[in-house]
Amino acid sequence: MVVRMRHTRAHTANRRSHHALKALNLSACENCGAVVRPHRVCDACGNYKGKNVVVKATSTK
Repeated sequence: MVVRMRHTRAHTANRRSHHALKALNLSACENCGAVVRPHRVCDACGNYKGKNVVVKATSTK
């Protein structure tokens, strides 16, 4: 099957104008100051909205 109507470069570029990657929004954790994505539990200390949600195990050797 043959393509009957090709899209011009401008039409293709307009469609692809929304394909660009966006930078992540990062904020600092209120408890430890680590960089955290919004609305996520802090990987470093396990806090979310000022509450300790995940108990982090400390290695004792």
